[in-house]
Amino acid sequence: MTVPDRRMIEVSGTEALWLLEGSAQGRLVYVQRDLAVVRPAAHVMEYGRLVVRTPVQAAAVPGRALLTYQVDEIRSPAGTGWTVSAHGPADVISDPDEAGHYRRTLPGWAHGPHDTLLRLHPQQVSGFRLARTVTEAGR
Repeated sequence: MTVPDRRMIEVSGTEALWLLEGSAQGRLVYVQRDLAVVRPAAHVMEYGRLVVRTPVQAAAVPGRALLTYQVDEIRSPAGTGWTVSAHGPADVISDPDEAGHYRRTLPGWAHGPHDTLLRLHPQQVSGFRLARTVTEAGR
């Protein structure tokens, strides 16, 4: 009898960045009042920086806050695909011309005070491919 088995295979930092650049949406993770908060986000990689548009109040992200951005593509029910996390300091994009450009090019979920643009400087990027192998049961 064959039994499918799921595995996570670590990828190089270069491949993780390539996967991140090829996607458009993910999740921003930050800490607020000692709790982890997760928000949907749209992103683009430019000049080694990750520009993120997310429904978060800018005041919730203090200057140079350490943030994590997570992206994945998982095919169900097979359970195959990949997952990537980028972690590093982030700044709120406050220049009106630059913010206007990203508001036109990145889709948002909210408008007004909960629509924030961030520039994340990835210092750690890790990723995994999600794969299935078939093993013989009873061996």
